[in-house]
Amino acid sequence: MSNLKLNDPYVNFLLPSTNGNEVSLDMAELGEYKLVIFSCNHCPYAQAWEDRIIKIQEKYKSNGLSVIMISSNDALKYPEDSFPKMKERHEEKGFNFHYLFDETQEVAKMYGAERTPEVFLFNEIGLLKYQGTIDDNYENESEVKIKYVEEAIESLISGKDPEITQTDAVGCTIKWI
Repeated sequence: MSNLKLNDPYVNFLLPSTNGNEVSLDMAELGEYKLVIFSCNHCPYAQAWEDRIIKIQEKYKSNGLSVIMISSNDALKYPEDSFPKMKERHEEKGFNFHYLFDETQEVAKMYGAERTPEVFLFNEIGLLKYQGTIDDNYENESEVKIKYVEEAIESLISGKDPEITQTDAVGCTIKWI
């Protein structure tokens, strides 16, 4: 369960990005809607959703959405989740969003994230409006019936709160230090 509750403001941070910059949620270049996703390289659930995350950023960037993906896994126990491997993954997949390294796991703890992937969607004034999973079928995109994140984004864009505000995140557990 999230430490952040519905309508709580986002918790800001400053983390290194695979593109060479440091990223904070307060950066002016980020869109008004922020989709913070805790993920990683090695988890098959996270891998299964990567292409959909890229598509979500493409689809909603013009509406002011910024995807910010964060890996908080213990890179000593899981070397495939190390920062150099994250940079490789960013290049291989052509991520169109920031991929950040939470080496100390402080950000994951502040948010209460437990799974990879686990999403936190914030509205234009920075309040949490949806938390949970991306959609209802990680295995097969063509069999998705409910696109939780996209439905929540569409609601925010149209000036409404999402009907579904929380789902159980489906994925691997964050690998704690």
